[in-house]
Amino acid sequence: MCSHSQNQKHYPELNHGSGAKWIKGLTQNRLSTFLGGHFQDVNLSSVLYTHRIDGSHHVDLQVWSAPGLTKPSFREAMKQEFKPAKKGDSFGPSWTNHWWKVTLKIPSYWQQYERVQFEFDPGCEAMIFSTDGVPLQGITGGYVGERRVEYIIPPQAVRNGHYSVVVESSCNGMFGVPWDGDTIAPPDMNRYFQLASADLVVPNQDAWHLMWDFTTLREIVDTVPGNTALQNKALVTANKIMNAFKSGDPENVKCMRGIAEDVFGKGWHAKGDKIYNEGPRKAQIVGISYCHIDTAWLWPYSVTQQKTARSWSTQIDLMERYPEHRFVCSQAQQFKWLEEQYPTLFERIKKKVASGQFHLTGGSWVENDGNMPSGEALVRQFLYGQRYFESRFGKRCETAWLPDSFGLTAAYPQLIRDAGMKYFFTQKLSWNNMLERNVFPHSTFNWVGIDGSQVLCHMTPVDTYTAQATVGDVNKGITNHKNLESSASALLVFGNGDGGGGALPKMLENLRRIRATTNEHRELPSVSMGSSVEEFFEDIEEDSKQGKTLPVWKGELYLEFHRGTYTSHGSIKKGNRKCEILLRDVERVATLTSLLKPERHSYVYPKRAIDDCWEKVLLNQFLPGSAIGMVYDDADKLYAEVREVCTGLLEDAFSVLLPRSSPLLSNSTTETLVAFNATSFARHDVIKVPLSRDAARMKAQVIQTSADGKHGYALMHSVGNKILNVLIVFTNGTDHFLTISGGRITSLIDVKLGRELIPKGSSGGLVIFEDRPNYWDAWDVEIHHLETSTPLSFSQVRVIAEGPLRAAVQTQVKYGKSTIDVTISLDAITATMKGNSRSFFNFDAVVDWRERHQFLKFELPLDINNTYATYESQFGFVQRPTHKNTTVDAAKFEVCGHKFADLSEYGYGVAFLSESKYGFSCEGNILRISLLRAATAPDPEQDQGRHEFSWAVMPHVGSFLESDVPIAAFIYNSPLHGQLGFSDNAGHVAPPLPFWLEGAPNVFLETIKRGEDDFEPNASSTTIILRMYEAFGGHGSAKLYIGKNVPVKRAYVTNILEDTKGELGLISTTGVHSTLKLEFRSFEVKTVKLVLETEKFDILDISSTTSSKRSSWVTIDEEL
Repeated sequence: MCSHSQNQKHYPELNHGSGAKWIKGLTQNRLSTFLGGHFQDVNLSSVLYTHRIDGSHHVDLQVWSAPGLTKPSFREAMKQEFKPAKKGDSFGPSWTNHWWKVTLKIPSYWQQYERVQFEFDPGCEAMIFSTDGVPLQGITGGYVGERRVEYIIPPQAVRNGHYSVVVESSCNGMFGVPWDGDTIAPPDMNRYFQLASADLVVPNQDAWHLMWDFTTLREIVDTVPGNTALQNKALVTANKIMNAFKSGDPENVKCMRGIAEDVFGKGWHAKGDKIYNEGPRKAQIVGISYCHIDTAWLWPYSVTQQKTARSWSTQIDLMERYPEHRFVCSQAQQFKWLEEQYPTLFERIKKKVASGQFHLTGGSWVENDGNMPSGEALVRQFLYGQRYFESRFGKRCETAWLPDSFGLTAAYPQLIRDAGMKYFFTQKLSWNNMLERNVFPHSTFNWVGIDGSQVLCHMTPVDTYTAQATVGDVNKGITNHKNLESSASALLVFGNGDGGGGALPKMLENLRRIRATTNEHRELPSVSMGSSVEEFFEDIEEDSKQGKTLPVWKGELYLEFHRGTYTSHGSIKKGNRKCEILLRDVERVATLTSLLKPERHSYVYPKRAIDDCWEKVLLNQFLPGSAIGMVYDDADKLYAEVREVCTGLLEDAFSVLLPRSSPLLSNSTTETLVAFNATSFARHDVIKVPLSRDAARMKAQVIQTSADGKHGYALMHSVGNKILNVLIVFTNGTDHFLTISGGRITSLIDVKLGRELIPKGSSGGLVIFEDRPNYWDAWDVEIHHLETSTPLSFSQVRVIAEGPLRAAVQTQVKYGKSTIDVTISLDAITATMKGNSRSFFNFDAVVDWRERHQFLKFELPLDINNTYATYESQFGFVQRPTHKNTTVDAAKFEVCGHKFADLSEYGYGVAFLSESKYGFSCEGNILRISLLRAATAPDPEQDQGRHEFSWAVMPHVGSFLESDVPIAAFIYNSPLHGQLGFSDNAGHVAPPLPFWLEGAPNVFLETIKRGEDDFEPNASSTTIILRMYEAFGGHGSAKLYIGKNVPVKRAYVTNILEDTKGELGLISTTGVHSTLKLEFRSFEVKTVKLVLETEKFDILDISSTTSSKRSSWVTIDEEL
């Protein structure tokens, strides 16, 4: 017989209950009622605050409104007369700034509470300052996800019973002031905001922590796959909390926090940031806080400056309370603004950088567009960015950082490596709008550029740079990871962004709870905090055996989205291209002048002015074309300033190189025509010169005169390394015929070969497409726009020039409310000096553009067959399909190119040359260049008004690689700098260009400038920087010749930051020149630094230099 212990638990024999079976779905749905909503008076929301008071007795408010759109400093604002204000007052309109003096009287019995806060909600963005002007924290008003309106009053002030702050509120939200609430709508320029809250409050800290507990539990329930142990436990725990909750009972809230420990672990909360020291040694998800601030978008630059201060001061505040908090920050321009406008905050940031909490990243001046800046501009983004970070913080960035650029050129890996970085973070390709088909296949991979250079790239599988640090975000880092077989970790980049803000306390609290959960359970990936982006990459580098086990992606990172930005806002595209080239020319001329100036001349290389211009151009390169109109007003002003300054710098330099000369378009009485060739290519050009009634000698120098007699056409010629062009008489006849019939281009014949280039029955010319994107108006052009073409016809065709130098016809196209005047011309010279070069047809357009949602292009159907077309990119080219074999091919229906697009086959090809346009396409055999768009959001007046631009059609013998297209495009974008001189300068001879290349026609000399270190304090050397690149995709062995007027002591190869990589063997020939032999791989960018013998350099005198063979500044023989 068996006996049982009396202590055995009794299992009842009878059961009259209904059982504990739940209906899981209903229980899960119930969780949404515990916070806010219909039951907010009785659920957890009802106990979040213990006390709330307002009114002038406790909160005294005074306000001063800055006039217009001015943005006074703290010191300026404090000098003004403030007036009484109260909660509920309205202020505006949009973009105005208002300053508040706030005096708080705190009840003495509030000293018993853990925390006292000032809640200030102006419905817009604001900044809280100390009374002596130190920025303390940003405010984001309104009831949005980015909301942060609380400011914690220091405990000592609570004990004192009084506290004062100053608040600057700005009448814009996180995303500007969109007209109808739609983010991309044009701004409402007359919006007013109401001060909804100016209260002293005591938050119930236990209730807030319970709210965060419950939020994490609910996220676990919604994220973790159904019917797992963790999901069920989280649901049971959350349900228990709801059942046990009793409104109005403070001790009850503390008890419910204990219930949450069933998931998070016993005593987890007391561990604080030490919770990350427990659990898995190596986390799968690495959290890093970030605050992406568009340098301008739905707000102007001036507002970005405020956003930067608000956001970064907020993150410093969080670092004091969350020791694990690490904040990564890019864009040197924003640091510079902060340094200039908020110096006390800048000093606080410097301390946080030194302590390892505030991390520098990116290494660039701004988070620039990744398609349209030139190769040299990308170099300068890194040069100016890295040098700024090093000069202010004593360190450079190690990771390139472009999370929001609309595609990335394949030139980047080489430039990133040469800027001292080997890691790269991005994520924008997750936005591909053909995502159902074309999911980018990798998360962590080796990105290999056109030259073969590689960077270790992570494209976060969380698919955002503004993650909210939710359970879903953490889980997605693994479930969406594309290559767990080779790398099982992901970067969680969290914090509110685009409009700034950064991390919120709730995000950091949530991450602690997620880590606590993963310390106890294994159904979620673990998350770590407190490390850097570089440590994340270093772990990947080690685990992947220095990248050997990672997949490889070669070529550009093409974004299948936002293709319309290549064309939107044509004035900005033109300003960018023209200023890039103008700065290149200024640096080249200023360098030569500083080298070759007469003895004892006071000319000084204008480094500061050049830097200032570059910074303006680099700043505007944040703009892809999708901002509000105010932004482009600012950008146009910056470009105008650059043009004005650079024009003056060129005049200053020319006045030294050729005394008493003046610009070609000036009212000078001088009559000798010369021109400066700012390229390194031999060339001949037809230039248009103004003719006055009294300029008899000038008229004698032109070969052709316009019908009205106001302009003449002169032929200029430059050979070898001469820096100036001289007048010659030359013609090569006509090698092409173009026929316009019925308003369309119906024939284009290469006369020499007797080859018709347009298929029979086809025609080319201007064409209009309907342009109605699915949503992102200024950003996108959709593939279906190609189904809506309307060919336009040239009308009123009349001959305006008949040679011998230039033949031209003027045409006009009327469409809708727009007028398009196009002058088509053909010069009696070839595109380049290459032996079989052809002439090109130039199209000069003057457009009065008044359309909406229309897309203007120029197209030519060509009797050429190839599966790909070639487009210039930074320091090289990229080839893209002309077919739609796959959805990846079809997605490239609109692409970015720089100075040319080319369709070639064996033996022949045709290129489009562009001087300011970036959008191209090639559909089968139809080559197109995109000219103008007409979106209405976020700028309702985008591209409306007058435009002037040019493009050219350039036939060529041979395939692209056999052609002179890259050289022709370089020259096409580099107009001569015409000057007028006195005839008595005939005896003045300037030396030739002292740097030239031979032996490798595929290697281009891009940049000549003075070395950056020449202008550092205590600089002891004079250096010249030369930057070259291989342009055709092959090897090259070039000889760099250095003229005898440049006494070189040593030569080095450097990186793009001008750090020495190795010394070069300099071969000197007494009294003639020096030589460097340089080897290039395909598309290699090579930077050479020449160190000059300072003693000789100081005594150079161009006035005493003579050369009968290499004359440059010359007069024209009378018989010409």
